[in-house]
Amino acid sequence: MSFAATLGLVALVQTGMPRLFATADHTATARVALWGGREVTMLLLASLVAGLATMPYAAFHFHRVTPYGVLANLAAMPVVSALVMPAGLLGLVAMPFGFDRLFWAVMGLGIDWMIAVTQWVAALPGAVGRVPAFGIGPLIAASLGIILLGLLRTPLRWSGAALVLSAALWAARVPPPDILISADGRNVGVRGQDGRLHLMHAAKGSRDVFLLKEWLAADADARTAADASLTSGVSCDDLGCVVQSAGGGLIAQALRPEAFSDDCERAAIIVTLRQAPASCAASIIDAERLRRQGAMALRRSREGFVVEAVKPRGIDRPWSPAIADESEADTTVLAPRVVPPRSVDATPAEADLQAEE
Repeated sequence: MSFAATLGLVALVQTGMPRLFATADHTATARVALWGGREVTMLLLASLVAGLATMPYAAFHFHRVTPYGVLANLAAMPVVSALVMPAGLLGLVAMPFGFDRLFWAVMGLGIDWMIAVTQWVAALPGAVGRVPAFGIGPLIAASLGIILLGLLRTPLRWSGAALVLSAALWAARVPPPDILISADGRNVGVRGQDGRLHLMHAAKGSRDVFLLKEWLAADADARTAADASLTSGVSCDDLGCVVQSAGGGLIAQALRPEAFSDDCERAAIIVTLRQAPASCAASIIDAERLRRQGAMALRRSREGFVVEAVKPRGIDRPWSPAIADESEADTTVLAPRVVPPRSVDATPAEADLQAEE
C-alpha cells in the first residue's frame, strides 16, 4: 500500500502539482496562499491521490474502503506535522538529559487529537464501505492500471484508468462462495435462501470468533460473530447439523456415525470428521481431505460445486510441499447429487380388489 501511495504522489507531482498557485504575487491566488490555501489544496490532493491508489489493496486485504479518509487527513495531518512529529524528535533529543517529559506530554495531546478525529470520522454515516472478497485477478489488473497511470508520461497513461475501471467491474462480478469450510472442519458456513451465511459448528463453545469475523468481513456482512441470525435455519442435534443452501440442496455436518444413515440419503454434501460409509451417495468432505487441502470455499456451478482449496491437489511449493498420499478423489468439482427415482408398484392392494368385488 505504501508503494502505491508513493507512486501516486510522484505521478501527482509530475503532472503539475508544484505549479498550483504559481502565479504573480499580486494576484488573488497569492493572497489565498498566504492564508494557507496552497497547503490545504496540496494536502487535499495528496490525500485523495494516496487514498485512491491504496483503495484496491485495502479492499482486497481488509474488505472495506473509507470514503472519508480525505476528511480525516485534513483534520489530523496538520497536527501531526506541526505538533506530534516535532515533539517526538525533541523528546528523543532531550531524553539523555532527562528533560523529555514535557515533549512526550505535548506529543500525547496531538495523538489524542488524532484519536478524536478518527472516532468522529468513523461515526459518520457511510464511513465504512464493505467490499466482498474478489480474488487476486482483479487486484493484479488494478495494480497494472496504477502502474500505467503512475509511470507513463504520454496520453497512453489514461489506458491505466480504463484498466482500473475494468478491474473494479471484474471485482463486482465475482460470485460469493456458497459454502465455507474451516481447515479443521468444525465450522461450516452455508449461504442460505436469504443470501447470507448461516453457521454450522461442531459443538457448543467451538465457534471460532476470529474465523467468523474474517468470513463475515470477506462477505461484506456487517453482522458480528455473536449475532443470533447466523444460526437461523440451522437444525442441530447430538448427531449433527443440517441447513438448506441457496440452491435448495441440504448441507450436513455429521458429528457421529449414526448421522450418516439419514444424511447420506438426503444431503448433497456432508462435512464430517468421521469415516463415511462407502455406500454414501452424498459428496463427502472428511478430515483426511481437509488435512491434505486445508480450508475450502465451494461455489455452485452447472456441473456442481467448484472447490477452491487453500492447497489444491497437485500443488507443490517449497514452503508447502505436496503430500505424498494425495487422493485422486480430491476433485475440483463435486457433482450434484442425483437421487434415483423410486420404483412404484402399481399393483392394487388386495383390500381394494375385494372392495371392487
